[in-house]
Amino acid sequence: MKALSSIRGTSLMFAIPATSLVVLVLVLGPLTERVEAVDVFGTLRAPGDVAFVAGHRGDGSAAPENTMPAFDLALDGPMEFVETDVQLSSDGVPVLFHDVTLDRTTDGHGTVADHTAAELAKLDAGAWYGRSYVGTRIPTLDDFLSLVAESDKKALVELKFAWTADQLRTVTALIDRHDVRSRVVLQSFSLETLANLQRAAPRYPRIMLVRELPGNPVPMARQFGVIALATTVTAVQNSPAAVRLLHEAGIGVICYTLNSRDSWSEVRAHGVDGIITDTPGDLESWLADSDPGTGPSDRPAT
Repeated sequence: MKALSSIRGTSLMFAIPATSLVVLVLVLGPLTERVEAVDVFGTLRAPGDVAFVAGHRGDGSAAPENTMPAFDLALDGPMEFVETDVQLSSDGVPVLFHDVTLDRTTDGHGTVADHTAAELAKLDAGAWYGRSYVGTRIPTLDDFLSLVAESDKKALVELKFAWTADQLRTVTALIDRHDVRSRVVLQSFSLETLANLQRAAPRYPRIMLVRELPGNPVPMARQFGVIALATTVTAVQNSPAAVRLLHEAGIGVICYTLNSRDSWSEVRAHGVDGIITDTPGDLESWLADSDPGTGPSDRPAT
């Protein structure tokens, strides 16, 4: 597993081209058990079908990203999924934060891993966005899952960087405590994290994040037992056959982070199952305008 280790703050997937992934999965050896995509997505989409919408870091178009106000807005809206990022504090508490450093979206400095959960809880994560959000705090995963449990929505939870099996059990324990296993999907760029998830928590649905798609990504997806691959619009454009092969194998395809009508139209034509966006309200309106009669109540059940 030494070849899979990643430096804290840097995803392994940044350094590994898609063409090398098949070699790595063979090195890992066979991994078994997986949750089916239809268990979470309800159905896999055909070209032209309406994809589900996932609010990136909540609804970052209307509130500070990865904060409770952003998640409140996302979970109260028509979108089916909300997406977020999780890192560990220095004392092992999962908190919701995207960047490597705290500087862009808080009044703190350094990394999340440099601070205890109590120290992170004192930081202002809303003032940068606007006066009305001064005093907004960095949520814990526990806070977030409590909110999800009170809703009927689902969540895509990205595990940033590399996680050990013991660290992952902290996350799965929280998922079980809130009884949301069927509505929370764990995802990561890190092969080490995905491999540890497969071994430590094989029955929890998970997604592999990739920037490129190999010609046939099915063996890679099967090896890690993922229900879907999440990738870029460029990857889908460059490898449309890969989308078809994944769907034939019962594996979903999601695209991130798309914020324009051109990109939404492009991936819909390829039949992707979900779109992660910073502007979920605009995407929902576009879907309704481009295909009347396909509001949330008319879409495939999930």
